[in-house]
Amino acid sequence: MAAMNQSTDFNCDIAIVGAGPVGLFAVFQAGMLEMRCQVFDALGEVGGQCSALYPEKPIYDIPGYPEIAAIELIDKLGQQIAPFDPVFHLGRTVDGLEEIDGGFQLTAGDECITARAVIIAAGAGAFGPNRPPLEGIEEYENGGGVQYLVTRREDFRDRRVVIAGGGDSAVDWALSLAPVAASVSVVHRRPKFRAAPESARRLQELATAGEIELVVPYQLAGLEGDGELSGVRVATLDGDERLLPADVLLPFYGLATSLGPIAGWGFELTKSQIAVDPASCQSSLPGIFAIGDVASYPGKLKLILTGFAEAAAAAHAIYPLVHPDQALHFEYSTTKGRPGS
Repeated sequence: MAAMNQSTDFNCDIAIVGAGPVGLFAVFQAGMLEMRCQVFDALGEVGGQCSALYPEKPIYDIPGYPEIAAIELIDKLGQQIAPFDPVFHLGRTVDGLEEIDGGFQLTAGDECITARAVIIAAGAGAFGPNRPPLEGIEEYENGGGVQYLVTRREDFRDRRVVIAGGGDSAVDWALSLAPVAASVSVVHRRPKFRAAPESARRLQELATAGEIELVVPYQLAGLEGDGELSGVRVATLDGDERLLPADVLLPFYGLATSLGPIAGWGFELTKSQIAVDPASCQSSLPGIFAIGDVASYPGKLKLILTGFAEAAAAAHAIYPLVHPDQALHFEYSTTKGRPGS
């Protein structure tokens, strides 16, 4: 990151890289402290993975919501930040970051803005699904029956669904699709699932009730069909094979992620994440903060609500950079209200 010695009128107080739920909540926290934000995201819409990968996926650990769909959470966050009039630059990847006198200059293609501070809320970075190593799988992608995400539960009504994987995505979608699909089979290489304990318990209950079939210990072995999926072959490590009738295969083997240009900005990194001070979420570069899944510190819990708390910590740490002559006296939102309201 190159330094420039110049004075400037800043376009905003905080530039936020990433418009997922944590980035959106950072807009709210900054707004409550009367700081203006501009937000960049490589995707063409706000919401990050919540919008792009699983808009209808139920989320169970948002305080005050026993269950909320991912896209509904994004809608609520949008309503929450609307009074602060953030400026969004969507479909734009920030490919340049330079330090200037008193702040930073960010470039994204032909766009350039200046800000007094930067918050990186880029999640896991640019992402794409990990594709299972099955011969000819490309033939069944793009409408042939192999899908790596679920955008509408209703698309799976009365269809035979095979889900592969043992993490939260596999288990959560099995629970969500069981009421609408003709059948749901979950393929995993071992009986123990890596999902949240309560979700794993519910999965086992549905399996015991015959509403879901647990195909364990098996792994994917091949696909059957003529351009349109008709079955999924699975096998044990001993070579025993089964054929599962299927209209849809949903392989949930995680995401291949990359920080992209961010990795070259000079941060101290820990396993492709930005190391931060847990008290302020400031990175090794003064004035640049990281929150959400992209931020790393000892004991970090990768939860949306953790990112929300980090957004608040970062906003309060940034305040003296934006308003160096004003003391910040912490007040609860219930007592101070919303600025301008």
